[in-house]
Formats: sequence, structure tokens, C-alpha cells
Amino acid sequence: MRSRLWLTRRTGQRRAGINYQERLTDLVEPDEQLLAVAKAEIAQGVGPADPPAADPPAVDRPASSRAAGVVSGVLLNLLVPLLSFSAGDRIVDRVAFGVAGRGVPGSAASTLRFARRPVPPVTSIEDTVLAVTDRRLLVCASGPMTIWSSRADDERAAAATRIVWSVPRPAVADARVGWHRLNPKRLRIEFTDGSWLAFTVPIAEHGKPLREIAAALTGR
Repeated sequence: MRSRLWLTRRTGQRRAGINYQERLTDLVEPDEQLLAVAKAEIAQGVGPADPPAADPPAVDRPASSRAAGVVSGVLLNLLVPLLSFSAGDRIVDRVAFGVAGRGVPGSAASTLRFARRPVPPVTSIEDTVLAVTDRRLLVCASGPMTIWSSRADDERAAAATRIVWSVPRPAVADARVGWHRLNPKRLRIEFTDGSWLAFTVPIAEHGKPLREIAAALTGR
């Protein structure tokens, strides 16, 4: 989690100028109208559960062993940030960032978040791009990028953008941008199955694209 956070902070300021509009126009159906596009990040914090197929095999351990593992994991996350321990990550996420989404395994928010989860080892970075059409909510991933890539590299990454997750518009119950702790630009998308997931942009970037996504989804 810590390495993911560091990469996000380092690249959040770097990637503000990439324009994904033209590529996404090519990705949608010929008679599908693109209404809004925004580069965003899935918000840091405790999120919805992973889909059932993504769950690791259960291992039955005594309660005392499980508790000791959680405490050790939290300490490892704090003392050695590049190490990752799932239970420790969840506790540190909750304390530092709060709740960034909810949903049972296999819910809309669950599958969306999993579709954008980095697969270790992480050797490159991909932007997450939200798009709303007159039919669907799309979540896209750019092509791979590096921290110090050139403009030509950025253009190749934009050209390699692909759709990784989508739902019909009626599956979205609500969307709004508001404050969360010290962040005034957090987009919360709620689905009709009761799940929800939050998205943010770096603090230095404008929140207008996220508000345009919310407006396109709700008509407000």
C-alpha cells in the first residue's frame, strides 16, 4: 500500500495534462455519445470486499495467532512501508484515510475496485479514467507509463487506453462530489445493489472533471 501511495503522489502532479477524450471517443460504440471524461484515482481507504474468485484460500488459525498476525502486520506497515500485509493495510487505511467504499463480494463496487487493483510486482503505472456515455459508466486504464516519461510516452499511453469495467447507466443510483476529511473533491458513486466507491484527484488538480462525471450520471 505504501509503495502504491508514493507512486500515486509522484504521478498525480505529472499526469494532469493528458487528454483521453479522443481515445475514448474511439472506444465507445459508433452510436454511443460520450458525455464526460475524468482522470481519477480510486480513493485511499478501506474499500469493498474483493470478488469471490479473488479471495485467497482460507487458512484456519487460532484466534490468538490471527490477532498476533494483525498486530505484527500493522507494525510492519508502519516500520517498513514497502512491505504489504493485508490486515495491517486495512487498519492503517481506516485510520489514515477512512472508508472509501463498501460492497459485498461480487457487487458493482467490489468488481470495479478489483478491476483496477495493481498486480504485483508493480513495474509501471496506469492512469484510471472514468467516462460516462448516454448508455454506460466506463472505467478505463491507460497504457503503462513511467514516472519520468516524455510527452511521446504519454501519447502512447493514452493511445493504449482500454475499457476494463463498465455498467449500464441504470445500475448507478447516485453520484456526487463533496468533502471527505480535508479533501473537498471526492466523487462518490453509488450503485443500485447498495455498494459504493469513492474517487479522488490530487489536491493540486481541479475538481471540475469529477463534478462533470457526477452531473452526467445524475442529470443534476
